[in-house]
Amino acid sequence: MGIPDIRLLVTLDFEVYGHVQGLNLTKDTRDRCTKAGITGWVKNSKQGTIVGKMQGPKEEVDKMITWLSTEGSPGCQIDRCEVRNQGNLSRLDYKDFAIRF
Repeated sequence: MGIPDIRLLVTLDFEVYGHVQGLNLTKDTRDRCTKAGITGWVKNSKQGTIVGKMQGPKEEVDKMITWLSTEGSPGCQIDRCEVRNQGNLSRLDYKDFAIRF
């Protein structure tokens, strides 16, 4: 695969709404992002949503947003996934993808 094209690195914040907490969505998001080469973090919010930040190859980040918008972990009832602060990056700010508490 080689070195990723830096022009294709993106960053964004996301928030997933619906019945999404307590169903392994944070863990599954971390596992999928790690496998896809996406860095950042995810956590449960006090408002009952899942929030986080993703940085990585645009194609992989787009796939994750689609998954978070339409599918999610088994048992999730996703209403929507909002994306904010989307932009391009020349280098990643995170070394891995973590669950925050």
